Amino acid sequence: MDHIEELARAFAKLPGIGPRQGKRFVFYLLAAPESERTKLAELVTSLGRDVRQCPECLRFHNGGSAAVCCYCSDSSRDESQLMIVEKDQDLAAVERAGTYRGRYAVLGGVLTLSGKGTIRERDLVRIIEMRLAQGLKEVVLALSATSEGEHTADRVRELLVPYRDHLTISALGRGLATGSELEYSDAETLRAALSNRKET
Repeated sequence: MDHIEELARAFAKLPGIGPRQGKRFVFYLLAAPESERTKLAELVTSLGRDVRQCPECLRFHNGGSAAVCCYCSDSSRDESQLMIVEKDQDLAAVERAGTYRGRYAVLGGVLTLSGKGTIRERDLVRIIEMRLAQGLKEVVLALSATSEGEHTADRVRELLVPYRDHLTISALGRGLATGSELEYSDAETLRAALSNRKET
């Protein structure tokens, strides 16, 4: 078994990492002190043990003894709004902008035009129904301004059809440039996009 090739292939499966970068990681680790490799292995192993998924928004958080994450347990947040984002990093970007004070749902990905990709459809419907019982009035689609983001937003709108009598559905305004990902948008751009959101 070629350990170098096997580990390089494992790294290459990570988002944005190719075979050459995967191999670079392996050779970096080989040159690093054993203590650094051991620490990295411990951190990876502890992910499944110490990090859990919030049942109410589906983001990953350092669990401890808390059943839900800090945003879902915050009773001062606006129950009438639910923002749907693609991934945890998008939620973090919106929080950094400091404008939005409602609830969240994390889809866990996007749908591509070629039919690839998955989102947490069943979980999203469960969250919508739970939040409706708690006073939900508006769903904000905060998806990337990309073809995949638009395609995913269309699917989410389909899932929300049975609830349209009870909900306003809005999308972020175009403070976001077409082709931009939410995760990399600066706080001012996100504030403008949220302030200029429009009903869809």
